[in-house]
Amino acid sequence: MIDFYKRWARPEASDAHYLTVSKIATGLWGLFACAIAVWAAELGSLIEVVNRFGSFFYGSILGVFVLAAGVPWATSNGAFVGLIAGMASVGWAASFTNVAFLWHNVIGVVACVAVGLAVSLVDPARHNRTRAQH
Repeated sequence: MIDFYKRWARPEASDAHYLTVSKIATGLWGLFACAIAVWAAELGSLIEVVNRFGSFFYGSILGVFVLAAGVPWATSNGAFVGLIAGMASVGWAASFTNVAFLWHNVIGVVACVAVGLAVSLVDPARHNRTRAQH
């Protein structure tokens, strides 16, 4: 409420107004959560659903960590583009292949690291940082 609505929509309103809008937003969010829960119940067991959805992100996030912790010359631009590439590759694998969803984590980390390294190699920020150190 404070971060978004008060800041951008109605900066000068009464506390009663903010309370009313807050209750409406909470109700709408509750309806959305219920709709998602009903839909997700049809997808199978909870642990499988969580892993299927999580596999879109887990491998790519691990790839960003590998770049940050293991590759000193990797850049933030490389990590970001790698993250997007990892998630896109998992989306592609989930949509167009029969690869089991647990392998999507491996696909995400490999794609993220490979693309992140390639982008970091040509990223001007890397070359500027190297010049600044010398």
